[in-house]
Amino acid sequence: MNEIIEKENINIENMIYEIRGKQVMLDSDLSKLYHCKNGTKDINKAVKRNIDRFPSDFYFQLTSEECSRFQFGTLKIKRGENIKYLPHVFTEQGVAMLATVLKSEIASKVSIDIMRAFVAMRHYIGNNEYRLLNVESKIVEHDNDIRLLQESFSKFEEKKQVNDIYFTDQIYDAYSKIKDIFSLANQELIIIDSYADKTVLDMIKDLSVKVLLITKESNKLSDLDIEKYNKQYSNLKVIRNNDFHDRYFIIDKNEVYHCGTSINNAGSKVFSINILEDNIVKNSLIREIKKYE
Repeated sequence: MNEIIEKENINIENMIYEIRGKQVMLDSDLSKLYHCKNGTKDINKAVKRNIDRFPSDFYFQLTSEECSRFQFGTLKIKRGENIKYLPHVFTEQGVAMLATVLKSEIASKVSIDIMRAFVAMRHYIGNNEYRLLNVESKIVEHDNDIRLLQESFSKFEEKKQVNDIYFTDQIYDAYSKIKDIFSLANQELIIIDSYADKTVLDMIKDLSVKVLLITKESNKLSDLDIEKYNKQYSNLKVIRNNDFHDRYFIIDKNEVYHCGTSINNAGSKVFSINILEDNIVKNSLIREIKKYE
């Protein structure tokens, strides 16, 4: 039989397809290899006589869509073409079982070559999957490198954006920048500004986070202002204390911004806003503020 396969230039591996996640062979290809006189009729009759030996994971019929989608070597089907008799396919176990029910010398000999072809295909697919995993791993590593590089650039851009200087009469730009910083808070915003006034209330009223304002005992923000504000928005706590000279904005007890002017005067004179990058200084300030909460 090996001589017949070599003479007719038959490559069994080319007759193995992957359908529904399984490696299978067409009944028409098997009838050719097994030299069935009546083609697929002989195969289907043998299966029907022994149907209990051919569960769905051994043997199943293709759908019209599957026939149109796959390019079968010996089954010439055009997309959209109706097929009178949909072909059946056999898995590796189904092929082995088929050889036993056909009860022919040729089927027994050919089944050995078919089993070897299935094994060869599994090795081929396994090796390619391994190579593909290596390629995917390299792609992931490459993507991670790019992501880290992008994060570095983003952090660099953030530094550029939060270490800014504002000149006289840049009142709106300064106001807008401070408001943008406040909007970064997800849970809590702490504002330290001894000269805070109702401008602060206008800037925090749309925030859905807790706000702690530390300001000096006598400033332009009255207790009545705070009471009226909290009756509507209920997110502000005010601590009056004279220990702080500089202005700070603290986001979620994580990021600390130093502001060179009081919020109500931002833009009236030259000043800068800077993020504190020294963790020791930043954490020391956060610990100090906890004493007043």
